[in-house]
Amino acid sequence: MCRLSAITSGRYFSPLENILALETMKEGHDGSGLGLVLKDLGGMFKDMKGYPILSGICSDKGLEIMDQYMKARGFEELLFWEPDIHAVPGSDIQRRDHYFAKVYNYPAEMRELPMPEKEDLLMNTRLALRSIGERDESIFVFSFYPDVITLKEVGDPLQLAEFFGLDKGKLTAKIILAQGRQNTNYAIYLYACHPFFIQGYCTMTNGENTAFVPIREFISSRGFPGYTGYNSDSEVFTHILHYCHRQLKYPLSYYKDVITPLKNSEIEKRPDSRALGLIKNSLRPLCIDGPNCVIGFTPDGTVFMAQDSKKLRPGVVGGAPGKFALMSEECGLDKAVPVRDKAADFSPMKYDMVIVTPDARELKQWNQLNV
Repeated sequence: MCRLSAITSGRYFSPLENILALETMKEGHDGSGLGLVLKDLGGMFKDMKGYPILSGICSDKGLEIMDQYMKARGFEELLFWEPDIHAVPGSDIQRRDHYFAKVYNYPAEMRELPMPEKEDLLMNTRLALRSIGERDESIFVFSFYPDVITLKEVGDPLQLAEFFGLDKGKLTAKIILAQGRQNTNYAIYLYACHPFFIQGYCTMTNGENTAFVPIREFISSRGFPGYTGYNSDSEVFTHILHYCHRQLKYPLSYYKDVITPLKNSEIEKRPDSRALGLIKNSLRPLCIDGPNCVIGFTPDGTVFMAQDSKKLRPGVVGGAPGKFALMSEECGLDKAVPVRDKAADFSPMKYDMVIVTPDARELKQWNQLNV
């Protein structure tokens, strides 16, 4: 298993808070990797929210290739950030040449286009850079989107926090997702490390997606170039979210109805039964077969947790307006939000979806049976 640590706040905070929560849940992950996605950035990125940020890892050669590629396509580099790397005695972390977040201005001819067209440009640029660098591992790109940074590396999360200097407080955000990896199904590979991101949508998962192959085949057949990769069986959860919410324009709650469809007898009791029946029939290949706990966010800053119908992976949500945490275990929640009404903590079951509204204003519990 892995362990998940998500925090959403009305104030900027350090990813170290997520990592310390992961440390309390360490019996559920083996320290083989860390993935971080930060949204709604503070610090030096606070005043650059309209500009896309390319984040990843590259070699010296890869940096040169990447810079040439971006310049040739009209991207103007505005800021180049690299973490202040610190050697960690006793760790097995293998330092790479560059961990980067590069802020760009759009090519001049793209600056006035609608956001969906800009999003397609950014995604296709990320995919092109991935293709260029993947064979020799000279370039890894995890996200290219405004106000989002992704950091991933092999190693123990707490040691990586020291390695990246996250304890210095220079990198902050209002939404941070972190996963402590346990190396089970796949070789340790950066593109297999959660969380996964596409066009403002992000998810991470604890579990095993045994329905991976049919989901991958269906989602890949949608003709959308971003539905690719799949070094992890969990990446399809991000793509299902993107497909349902962005492409099909479904309400977020329907994501739960798609991945864990109700029985026909249960659908009949819903006021939207006709629509729900059509969705179930047309998107049946996207039904998951876990066990899985999924945590994610959408472009507007909504954060959610959902379980599959088996509910065999832990998950708990708690906090108060202004700061909520979505964790694999209660001890992680205690670390992230120690002062709260614990009686209000909620562990979603097979029919539940927990939604925290933008800026951590409100926690909503949604149930498929009680709409």
